[in-house]
Amino acid sequence: MSSAVVKIEDLHRIYPGEVPVHAVRGVSLEIQPGEFVALMGASGSGKSTLMNTLGCLDRPTSGRYLLDGVDIAGLGRDELADLRNQKLGFVFQGFNLLSRTTALENVELPMLYARKRIPACELHERAMRCLDIVGLAGRHDHFPNQLSGGQQQRVAIARALVNEPQILLADEPTGNLDSKTSVEVMGVFQRLNDEGITIVMVTHELDIAHYCKRNLILRDGRIVRDEQVRDRLVATAELEKLRQAEAAAKLTGAPA
Repeated sequence: MSSAVVKIEDLHRIYPGEVPVHAVRGVSLEIQPGEFVALMGASGSGKSTLMNTLGCLDRPTSGRYLLDGVDIAGLGRDELADLRNQKLGFVFQGFNLLSRTTALENVELPMLYARKRIPACELHERAMRCLDIVGLAGRHDHFPNQLSGGQQQRVAIARALVNEPQILLADEPTGNLDSKTSVEVMGVFQRLNDEGITIVMVTHELDIAHYCKRNLILRDGRIVRDEQVRDRLVATAELEKLRQAEAAAKLTGAPA
């Protein structure tokens, strides 16, 4: 088996205060290259804290986190920022696009923070290639308010891909989308995963978790279940079912 791209050993995260909050309690976890993992659990279960740790946005109180073999405990602030930029791509529930810049410019943004200066022509080419991957090459000059919610999330995915990360971290990526658009976005993730990108996704939606390959369920800061997904949903098949239902509804005049 390939060496783990994520390795966590006995990780604890305690937020200090008058009443300390023990958000993560002794989690150990390995994620192999090419996995598609859903982190699930109720509010307060620790999934967001764990995701923030995976994204090098938060440091554990104790325990170890190795990202692609690198122990993040030994890294300074700038080194952590470089690691995030080189190894990780982030997709958020709220899209987090800059409203006054085009889709293309939004996708180019992470490359502007790279230590090594990237020529403008390469910025453009790489951003256009990522927009093409998510099916939005023809909308590169559109502003976020000219795009649907699903299209905005696709731009956000393209932005996350532009530095060719090893891991894509998605925090409730379908939380602001309707059912059909959610399936379309999961189709993008499945296609990217089929091409070898490791994906870790926080979701509270059980049906969305069934598009992943592996589900981790957290409760009170601990992983209580770690299971491979049986009867995994395939987005292309589910979209075809939705199209057939819509076509049948038009014929009968009934709601889809």
